[in-house]
Amino acid sequence: AFGVRGAPAESPGALALVTALQYTENLTDRQAAQMLARAIDWKYALGLELTDPGFDASVLSKFRTRLVEHGLEEQVFTRMLAVLTGKGLIAAGGRQRTDSTHVISAVRDLNRLELAGESVRACLEALSVAAPGWLPTVIDVGEWAYRYGPRIDSWRLPASQAKRDRLTQVYGADAVALLRAVFAAEAPVWLAELPAVQTLRTVLVQNYLITTDGRGREVIRRREADTDGLPPARARITSPYDLDTRWAAKGDDLFWNGYKVHLSETCDTDAVTNTTAPGGHRPAPNLIVNVATTAATVPDVKTTTAIHQQLHSHNLLPAEHYLDSGYPSAETITTAQAFGVTLVTPALLDQSAQARAGTGYDKTAFTIDFDTRQVTCPQGHTSSSWSPATQRGAEVIVVGFTRTTCRPCPARALCTTAKRGSRMLTFYPRDLHHALSTARTQQTSQDWADKYKLRAGVEATINQTLDITGIRHARYRGLAKTRLQHVFSAIALNLARLHTWWTEHPLPTARISHLQRLDHALAA
Repeated sequence: AFGVRGAPAESPGALALVTALQYTENLTDRQAAQMLARAIDWKYALGLELTDPGFDASVLSKFRTRLVEHGLEEQVFTRMLAVLTGKGLIAAGGRQRTDSTHVISAVRDLNRLELAGESVRACLEALSVAAPGWLPTVIDVGEWAYRYGPRIDSWRLPASQAKRDRLTQVYGADAVALLRAVFAAEAPVWLAELPAVQTLRTVLVQNYLITTDGRGREVIRRREADTDGLPPARARITSPYDLDTRWAAKGDDLFWNGYKVHLSETCDTDAVTNTTAPGGHRPAPNLIVNVATTAATVPDVKTTTAIHQQLHSHNLLPAEHYLDSGYPSAETITTAQAFGVTLVTPALLDQSAQARAGTGYDKTAFTIDFDTRQVTCPQGHTSSSWSPATQRGAEVIVVGFTRTTCRPCPARALCTTAKRGSRMLTFYPRDLHHALSTARTQQTSQDWADKYKLRAGVEATINQTLDITGIRHARYRGLAKTRLQHVFSAIALNLARLHTWWTEHPLPTARISHLQRLDHALAA
């Protein structure tokens, strides 16, 4: 990524340190460049002369781009983990906790009408630069410049629904006309390979239908969710300028367009020798050991195994991993055990009508014999069928009882809500079933509840990262650069906590209250 031949350039090590300091103080590129030129502590950290003028702010942007292009987003963080391991501040085993938070993308939120118009505009901008001689031969540049010159979201859309519908048709018709011109036989072949053209093509397919009316005329109309269907949120483009960002929801009142970040930190209380501080032995600081950035639509449970794989690659797997209820499943609990990790997390309980009522026969009331492939109900009757199946991508077993057994049963009202049918049970294969049952049993004890209180501290960590680095707002576009931002945010938080642990004085942070500063100190 950084060759030794050619014109001399800024040291990548120095640029990495500047980026880390930039995130520690939540500065823009221009502010970071000014600090490097003016601040004596920054010059001291980088070993520069007092008269060193630093470098232009654009160098930082080019540095990040080069890291992403060569897959080096986590290189500095990996080096930090190696150094911390060598100092005995982090290690495999012990306890860790993980939680996620939403991240708002660095692009504007667009509704479907604005998205259609802005996608056409983005494509026109790209074609105007790539093929300025070809474009005037296929469109009326003056008319299209009037319609697509300014950003679509820079002016107020019509209030009338009829006018909005008309504008929707215009955007759709323009998109179809432009794409047909690009893919025509006489057009340059390489135009179709432009990213903006491919984006417009995808947006058109996802949001419009091309049909014919009774007279055989072509009709271009917008897709309606109820009648025509829309692509799932995980595949639906929401901005022509960031193809990775996605709309997502959490609960009833949180909706965002962006990403999701998962932070894992140590939470041991064992004393570590601190030769720089009075007393010598104090609990080690809680340090970030893993960062995972995903699309906003990826559920937490889909990242549990991936997080353990990342920790395994750094030889930092914990013995106990504290998580909220969004991360566990029968499969992730079993996979974690294969890694030697015990998940301390509330597994979701049985959601059947009987379990919710608390008065009927839920799954725990049935005796499952995996060897004979039979299930015995509380009344002593055995099942009549045992059928392996796949539901939502997971292997399950579906067991049924005969109607002749269930209909005359005196406990039928406690067992099934079916008026004519019989009781059906769905559960996981042997290993997954036993792992999930054990987890559900353990979380009912008071000792487990007292132990699980340790997880709550990760909430303060996320809040501290938000205050120091602004992690909840993406600085850059695209998943790769957003991941780089989150990695350097974790580096910045570790630096702040190590400073506090070594000096016993919290790092001064501007623009926060004394109460927030106290909260950060307790979280560390």
